[in-house]
Amino acid sequence: MAIATLRRFSLLTLLLGTLLSATQAAAEQMVEVGDYEIHYNAIETRFLTPEVAQANNLQRSIGHGLVNISVRERQPDGSTLPVNASVQGYVSGLTDTREPLSFRTVHDGDATYHLATFTLRHDEPMRFNLEVRYDRNANPEPVSFIKRFYIER
Repeated sequence: MAIATLRRFSLLTLLLGTLLSATQAAAEQMVEVGDYEIHYNAIETRFLTPEVAQANNLQRSIGHGLVNISVRERQPDGSTLPVNASVQGYVSGLTDTREPLSFRTVHDGDATYHLATFTLRHDEPMRFNLEVRYDRNANPEPVSFIKRFYIER
């Protein structure tokens, strides 16, 4: 049991490292709302290691992407705590054809991630339109971003 837990933690840590290293080349993608930080990113699933993809039931493919949303609440001491948010939305391209995103939540120690896969479109701006509910007593926060993918064939 402890080995399985340790292995899962290692694989999720590797997933996060992969996602974080993909964002280091660009400015940090985050929206601040009051005491909350909504971090977002989208990558090609082929950048995931086979172990991470298998552990998280994700398909590695040149034709699929992964969007990752993480919400953290800033504390008075400057630290942040994970928030179990609700995320819904869609991705669209130039033709405005909407592909709904089906998010699932992954908990890993002091981290919570909301993951959804989508179909990539080569050399086309992809617009992500999301609603993130970080507080059940507040309206969801709209989060939108555009990313272009270049599929190597």
